[in-house]
Amino acid sequence: MAPIVIVVVSSFSNDSFIAFPVRSWSLRWYFRVVEYKPFLSSLATSLQLAVLSACLAALLGVPAGLALARAPGRLAMAISALLLSPISIPAIVLGFSLLYYLSAFGFGVAFLPLLVAHTVVSIPYVSRTVIAVYRGLSPDLQEAAAILGAGPWQRFRLVTLPLIRPGIFAGGMFAILISLDNLPLSFFFGNAATNTLPVVMLSYMQNQFDPGIAAISTIQMAIAVVALLVVERLYGLKALSAG
Repeated sequence: MAPIVIVVVSSFSNDSFIAFPVRSWSLRWYFRVVEYKPFLSSLATSLQLAVLSACLAALLGVPAGLALARAPGRLAMAISALLLSPISIPAIVLGFSLLYYLSAFGFGVAFLPLLVAHTVVSIPYVSRTVIAVYRGLSPDLQEAAAILGAGPWQRFRLVTLPLIRPGIFAGGMFAILISLDNLPLSFFFGNAATNTLPVVMLSYMQNQFDPGIAAISTIQMAIAVVALLVVERLYGLKALSAG
């Protein structure tokens, strides 16, 4: 926790450079965040990208998670491992590979390939939480609904979906957090119009090292903390890790 605390404390410094301990206190660097347009524009791009990639990850990860949660055999285990592989592959290797792969399909450096890359990384978080929640449900619920005359779509909409909603929500929130903090993929696919916050922060530190970078970092961490508190408040993180 010490490095995080130092960053947060340094963001309230009145000095023109990052120093610890802080000699005088001020909010000047938070006003700097508002005045420096690349910070705000990149934050808006990052939030848009994070929400869209989480939605696409849910559309792909939820059906995959439901299909693999109770599927027997080695094939299901292999597919499950494949879905989780973006977590274990170094981000810079994944970004380099996706750059070549998407370039072969004619995608340049723009928002669409950036969205595809972030979705690839987001899918494991959604599918993993859905698998964890769905495995904890009794199969008798589906059987009871079928006996009462519910069709496949009705069973999914009225029984399965409400029960796995915590997993979808939590997976989506984790996907948003991962997207907001992802530098390598954004560095490969971003351009001047679609730079994300981590890329702008890196560029900012190459030219100057004032507490403004600590202020925007604190704001970024605050967004992550609020998102995790929302997940914990609504569903509980321990419940989502069962199974």
